[in-house]
Amino acid sequence: MLKPSGVGIAITGSGSAAPAEIVDNQKLTQVVDTSDEWISTRTGIRQRRLATNQDSLTALASVAAQKAIAMAGITPSDLDLIILATSTADDLFGTACKIQAELGAHRAVAFDLTAACSGFVFGLVTAAQYIRTGVYQNVLLIGADILSRWVDWSDRGTCVLFGDGAGAVVLQANESDRLLGFELRSDGTQNNCLNLAYQAQPKELVDGVAIGHGTYQPITMNGKEVYRFAVQKVPEVIEKALFRAEITVDQIDWLVLHQANQRILDAVAQRMKIPNDKVISNLALYGNTSAASIPIAIDEAVQEGKIKHGDIIAASGFGAGLSWGAAIFKWGRNEEC
Repeated sequence: MLKPSGVGIAITGSGSAAPAEIVDNQKLTQVVDTSDEWISTRTGIRQRRLATNQDSLTALASVAAQKAIAMAGITPSDLDLIILATSTADDLFGTACKIQAELGAHRAVAFDLTAACSGFVFGLVTAAQYIRTGVYQNVLLIGADILSRWVDWSDRGTCVLFGDGAGAVVLQANESDRLLGFELRSDGTQNNCLNLAYQAQPKELVDGVAIGHGTYQPITMNGKEVYRFAVQKVPEVIEKALFRAEITVDQIDWLVLHQANQRILDAVAQRMKIPNDKVISNLALYGNTSAASIPIAIDEAVQEGKIKHGDIIAASGFGAGLSWGAAIFKWGRNEEC
């Protein structure tokens, strides 16, 4: 976490976007054996936004990005770097460059980062390092996913959970560092708990040479294990990030967790003794949008006037990998803005 003296980061803009199509729990009863009560009591989700076959990750991410850039008071040509946190790129080779072209950010380097539902937090820390080392001044970080592409719609244990969307923030060089502390973790021994895995079908290419030729399979998840993991590990990683930030939990203004399940949000807040009125939750309207969930929640809270300049936010992402992390930061450039 070392940085040149006087070089810090500030998060100066946010934006979000979601598909127009809304599918509530009642509509899902036409697809799978479930009910509004079954879904809402177990997850807190009441509806989700789903991309149609005409929608693209590039388009959603670009809309969110344009809003964040406008709020930051810069133009796309001011951007030095674009990081796209996603697990569902339009192109397996990467989608960040397509977004760069769509925005007209001709000066920006662009690349994808894959860390599933932890992607936004991992991307935030990654972006900060480029600024702290003095390499770049203006970075666009996007979290975006279209998980509906990879859901098994006959599996009621997973299909009710996920939605599609995009959120973005702009990070800029700042005299004071507004990223107060962070902690990132991974545990590959639990990788099988949540997967969107490639499954090869053997194909004999030439005599004696069989290659794998297949596609990715729908999402599989051990819900009980993921719940247990999140409730245990998320408070720990937030506490570690708070320690690095040299602040206490009572100084947090807002807790913004990956929007996976309302029971997880409630359990983490209860364990950390954070009042419910400090917990940002919008998963009832969007479901689990993976890397997009934290930036969408932040942007909505900013637009609603909840999050204000100088507020201290504790954000934590967790999910496939398994991976998890937390970042403690102050919103905006300075308290006087």
